[in-house]
Amino acid sequence: MTRDLTITEVRLTPILVADAPLLNTQGVHQPYTPRLIVEVVTADGVTGLGETYGDARYLEPARSLAALLPGRSVMDVNGLFALDLAVDESRVADTLDAGGLRGVQNADKLRLSVLSAFEVACLDAQGKALGLPVHALLGGKVRDSVEYSAYLFYKWAGHPEGVPCEPDEWGAALDPAGIVAQAREFTERYGFTSFKLKGGVFPPDEEIAAVRALAEAFPGHPLRLDPNGAWSVPTSLKVAAELAGVLEYLEDPALGTAAMAEVSAGTSVPLATNMCVTTFGEIREAFTADAVQVVLSDHHYWGGLRNTGRLAAICAAFGVGVSMHSNTHLGISLAAMTQVAATVPDLHHACDSHYPWQSEDVLTERIEFTGGRVAVSDAPGLGVELDRDELARLHRRWAEDDGTMRDRDDAAAMRAADPRWRTPAMPRW
Repeated sequence: MTRDLTITEVRLTPILVADAPLLNTQGVHQPYTPRLIVEVVTADGVTGLGETYGDARYLEPARSLAALLPGRSVMDVNGLFALDLAVDESRVADTLDAGGLRGVQNADKLRLSVLSAFEVACLDAQGKALGLPVHALLGGKVRDSVEYSAYLFYKWAGHPEGVPCEPDEWGAALDPAGIVAQAREFTERYGFTSFKLKGGVFPPDEEIAAVRALAEAFPGHPLRLDPNGAWSVPTSLKVAAELAGVLEYLEDPALGTAAMAEVSAGTSVPLATNMCVTTFGEIREAFTADAVQVVLSDHHYWGGLRNTGRLAAICAAFGVGVSMHSNTHLGISLAAMTQVAATVPDLHHACDSHYPWQSEDVLTERIEFTGGRVAVSDAPGLGVELDRDELARLHRRWAEDDGTMRDRDDAAAMRAADPRWRTPAMPRW
């Protein structure tokens, strides 16, 4: 039977999802974080799902793209990237997105973050219509499960008193003992065998102590440390020297390719990035300067799953390792990450995922971690189903918000606890 894969409707649903009080160099996560759920519907009634950032600056281009899709084939994914998205360039030109934690923002990178959700939704719809998993559309899987790393954070026991939020079950982690306890909890719940600590929160000596405590508690397990560019080159070299032989890699210790290249030249510890290589145009400088040895891909940044495969191929040609970056995300994005990760031959590092921190989702069933891994679904499309009641509930939260949570701002969230807080100048140390 011939399927009619013409797009007849596109539904965009901005939502607010509960988030834990996780600390980083810019401040603390807000009680709720914005996400955007994309649904692409075909004439045959097949619905493909996608997910991306839901901050206000992403919504206008998403709406402009959604208006252009009815009447087009869901198979024409290449055509998506030729369409004109409305972007208010004055709001994004070379600014730091989400306090710098997503790197430098510009109009092209914003477009790709929006396009990524539509590309995933189209691939999900294609897979459902053809009875094939997304990984088959990407060339086929080379592994049956994908390994993920426990993503550890310094955190408060709860959001500041008087700030509306959901209950937090994890408790505080503000010192090495707290980080080790958090890692044990992640291991017991999900079976993770590698660990990444979000640093840049406390002076480097305190974070070195936390990594050493993890190494003692979990001997032989891969460890990573990510201060989000909070350190100077001398501080980065000092930390690298202290943790040589302990870290699997050190992620974005300093800001920018030039600084990373200087650190790389002075240490044997591999450097990873999701901040100085986030577009194809940034690859040449970083790779020829040997500034990074591992790129943390992110299909949201790079424009989708097919571009992720292109990035992995370029990394392989240069002998650069590949893993995957994660920001606060739900199950649609985790399913998409897992599908594309299953197709990357040279994926030798566990991927990051915030998903265990998210107490809410828009799926009928949460994605499970077993032994620190997610099984690669062979069901048609992404292999996930939307919970419409939960989607509606989280959208109501967004609709009823007074605007304070519709853009992620970790510095503003920190000021709820400390009105004197200002975004630190980089490098902090």
